[in-house]
Amino acid sequence: MTEKREYTDDYPEKTLYIPGPTEVREDVIEEMAQPMFGHRMDRMTDLYTTIVEDTKEFLGTDNEVMILTASGTEFWEASTLNLVDENILVPTCGSFSERHADVAERLGKNVDRLEYEWGEAIKPADISEHLEESDTHYDVVATVMNESSTGVRNPIEEIGDVVSEYPDTYFVVDAVSALGGDYVDIDAHGIDVIFASTQKAFAMPPGLAVCVVSDEAYERELETDSASWYGGFQRALDYYDRKGQTHSTPAIPIMLAYRKQMKYMLEEGHEERDARHREMAEYTREWAREHFDMFPEEGYESQTVACIENTQNIDVAATIDRVSEEYDMAFSNGYGSQLGEETFRIGHMGEHDVESIKELTDAIEDVAGL
Repeated sequence: MTEKREYTDDYPEKTLYIPGPTEVREDVIEEMAQPMFGHRMDRMTDLYTTIVEDTKEFLGTDNEVMILTASGTEFWEASTLNLVDENILVPTCGSFSERHADVAERLGKNVDRLEYEWGEAIKPADISEHLEESDTHYDVVATVMNESSTGVRNPIEEIGDVVSEYPDTYFVVDAVSALGGDYVDIDAHGIDVIFASTQKAFAMPPGLAVCVVSDEAYERELETDSASWYGGFQRALDYYDRKGQTHSTPAIPIMLAYRKQMKYMLEEGHEERDARHREMAEYTREWAREHFDMFPEEGYESQTVACIENTQNIDVAATIDRVSEEYDMAFSNGYGSQLGEETFRIGHMGEHDVESIKELTDAIEDVAGL
């Protein structure tokens, strides 16, 4: 049994370059210290309608937006319960896409996997061929946009175009570690459900999940015999339509922080934020190829998380520890036992820029003797 380890107040601050949580503006954090108010007061309506409508504006979508106190994991479950009667197709190319398939199986759904080697990207042509040749009707095709375990950015736009040819099949996208830092035109590519966690590219404290839902997905849930209670599209969106609030008590302090951060994101602009993340990604890839190599399939590298192949056989764990101790910076090892020492990962997302990423790569060079 795990023993209690008492939390103290004397931890050194670390600049976060992990795949999330990431750095948060100081004044955004300070927003959480406002006096508490009731979640059924008019003030809450003002707060919640502000963050919902600002999110729609930032993402450039006409679809409905849900913001709940949760991890993005909530919408793995909710979208499966809300949209899948029997069959779901899940292309897998890493840990998180595999976990999406596992979630659906635990919920009693029939899951077909379209499996790729870790590091490879999902190909729209493969999905098209599978849907065309299969005798199975799939209620949902579920894809991860940004496979942060391998640093792969899947072409969800093209995949959405393929799935759109099957009007009775819904397209669900896990964009947990990408949305807000990697531009996607949600409405143009038939994405029925796309969700994210705000502690990633939104540069927020953990605690909120954002989900964008198409009219078709909402209507589909109305036809089902059962759906998610907490993450039900009808329950959340109808309550918002009637009251301008959440159906259950939310984490009000984090929503206050979200309001502040979303104003910053709107000021920067979606395309400009995308360009800044692309610049960070390009710098990190160039640096990685100079000293190591990139793990993802070429041309499919993530815009928010670099997964770097450890071609120099450095001691990844020791390097992480020394960079943390000597520079107060935190980056990440490879994901799980499969890639733990074979790769390492740098989160270049949120409020970082090329200069701050260069500070980390300089520290790694120094510690690893590159």
